[in-house]
Amino acid sequence: DQELLQHMKATVSKIQGVCEELSFVSGNLQKDCDQKQKAIEMLSLSLERLQKEKADEENLLAAMDVKADKAALGSKVNCTQFEASMERLEERMQDMQGQVLSIKAHCNQIQQQLSNDKPDRQELKDFQEHVMETWQRSVKELRKEKAEHDSAAGIRK
Repeated sequence: DQELLQHMKATVSKIQGVCEELSFVSGNLQKDCDQKQKAIEMLSLSLERLQKEKADEENLLAAMDVKADKAALGSKVNCTQFEASMERLEERMQDMQGQVLSIKAHCNQIQQQLSNDKPDRQELKDFQEHVMETWQRSVKELRKEKAEHDSAAGIRK
């Protein structure tokens, strides 16, 4: 009786340990995914801001072309500096887009890994049924052994 009870307790304890470990790992993966998602959102906001600045700059240049002729504009704006600034802005935008895509791919990979690693409902249901069957069988055996023990003790008297 005691051995069976100890064995059942050890089995339940092992199952609880595995469940706790799975919970801990999935919690860590979720935290990592949340952090990556926040980073993506921050990069996305930065990218939107840069694109807005670029669009504003393009609108400004279009308005300047409409209002002034190119000779007057050339004397007021250093074209070389402007082109260099635009190239740097374009490089920064490319870098930001690359970072956003990299982080997004990593988050998708983590999300896929989470989806693949977690047990589905049917697996959990089958596991629960197995545990319940084992538990009920063990309880029946314990009751049967107790009844046999009690009836045997009654015969001795």
